[in-house]
Amino acid sequence: MPSAATSTTGAPPAQTRHLAFARYAWAVLAYNLAVVLWGAYVRATGSGAGCGNHWPLCNGEVAPHSPAIATIIEFTHRATSGLDLALVAALVVWGFRAFPRRHPVRLGVTLSAVFLITEALLGASLVLLEHVARNASAARAWSLSTHLLNTLTLLACLTLTAWWGMGRPPIRPRGKPAWMAAASLAVVMVLGVSGAIAALGDTLFPAPSLAAGFVQDFDPAANLFVRLRGLHPLVASFAAAWLVFYAVSAAPPSPDARRYSRALLMAVAGQLALGAANLLLLAPVWTQLLHLLLADLLWISLVLLAAARLAERTPE
Repeated sequence: MPSAATSTTGAPPAQTRHLAFARYAWAVLAYNLAVVLWGAYVRATGSGAGCGNHWPLCNGEVAPHSPAIATIIEFTHRATSGLDLALVAALVVWGFRAFPRRHPVRLGVTLSAVFLITEALLGASLVLLEHVARNASAARAWSLSTHLLNTLTLLACLTLTAWWGMGRPPIRPRGKPAWMAAASLAVVMVLGVSGAIAALGDTLFPAPSLAAGFVQDFDPAANLFVRLRGLHPLVASFAAAWLVFYAVSAAPPSPDARRYSRALLMAVAGQLALGAANLLLLAPVWTQLLHLLLADLLWISLVLLAAARLAERTPE
């Protein structure tokens, strides 16, 4: 018979509750990935103006009547984003109830909630400023980049929350591991911004052929998004080289770090292959979504590798 201090699985009740919290946190992270992908589908299909420039209402209505396809796509994104707020709110309450004061999980859930709120506000600003659909202004590049950086930060906070919920130690940034991790995260953020701009250029100004696309890229009279998309393969090549270096050099003997290092290397290889396919196939929607999904998984692998490296304790 198990004692009152242990569960039927043999684990202490607190450990069992923490494991359940970690599973829920990973599920919330997976749900956020789905929301991000649907947001990309909204952009790729030009459905961002499906609800007009109204927010939070859709074309002035709580629920649209006889909606067009674009309206259904945009309204679905808003509905899934609203559910996300409830899921993260539950994560915050659970995190504060299950973990003691000063535990890193409490920091993780707090930051996740903060960046989810800013995510919603940035999404609303895109609609209200009409930086959606066929808008090709330079201002849209700034709002798009800000939105992307916030999304990456939100995913990082959710990832660390789930990781800490599994009983991993707090992060202690120090010395060379700290600046290498920061540099790696910054490189992927720049890569993500260049990729988002390239994807928007492909959506707004599709090329009839690969050769015609190259001509567009180097045309000085072309739109800003078209001229900038040619930089993405160069940024991707540099980022891939740096990430391979970081994954190999930042692979200490801990099992976590080795696992995340392998995941990062596989994600980099997959991204290079998908990027080439996206270019050769002239960026159809399905390759754009796969490319984005793997980019998010690469980001999560990098966050976990950096956390594992920075959380390692110095031997006494």
